[in-house]
Amino acid sequence: MKIFTLHGSILLIFLFAMGCTSAKDGISNDASVVDKRNQVYRGDAGSGPTPEVETERRILFSALLGMTVENPDSANAALTLIAENFNGYVNELGTFQTVIRVKSQYFNSALEEVDKLGKIQRRSIRGLDLTEDYFDYQIRLENAEKTRQRYLVLLDRANTVQEALKVERELERINETIDLLKGRINRIDHLHEYSTITVRLSERKRPGILGYVGLGIYHSVKWLFVRN
Repeated sequence: MKIFTLHGSILLIFLFAMGCTSAKDGISNDASVVDKRNQVYRGDAGSGPTPEVETERRILFSALLGMTVENPDSANAALTLIAENFNGYVNELGTFQTVIRVKSQYFNSALEEVDKLGKIQRRSIRGLDLTEDYFDYQIRLENAEKTRQRYLVLLDRANTVQEALKVERELERINETIDLLKGRINRIDHLHEYSTITVRLSERKRPGILGYVGLGIYHSVKWLFVRN
């Protein structure tokens, strides 16, 4: 009986020890899984920042050139051809001033062709940044269109002719604002797409008969002084 009790006690101690070992292993395994999950989570959270969306700027490029040419009519014909070759058009055509517009991506190439038409006397290039104005117009347009929708709802709910007329007057004012803002936005879009080149022409002066005689005398006297 004592032997059985002793064996039973040993068996209970052995089972208890095995249970503790299993419990430790279970806790250890669970902790390992949690660590792995945390590692995966930290890895996902550690991804790079979301890139900012770039806003296209609205910069309007223009050039003003003054040049001397042999024949203004021939120069104007050449300017018209340059505008067509660079997907543009003639905005103004005059004997001594011509304005052409070309696709903005061809602006520099078009200027190089214009430079070949005569002797450049003056030249200026300008870039006008209207980005802030452009997006301000867009925000104001969006707000005006929302206001217009609210007034249309009020017009449907008008109970009297007087109320309807009052709402219609406000709608007319808002519609004018919307048209104005759309016009400004379209204008900036167009001038952003097409760059402007203004060319002021002056004809090369040719001396008359007396002028040629004077030039001959001048060069003769100059030659004598240089020779001496």
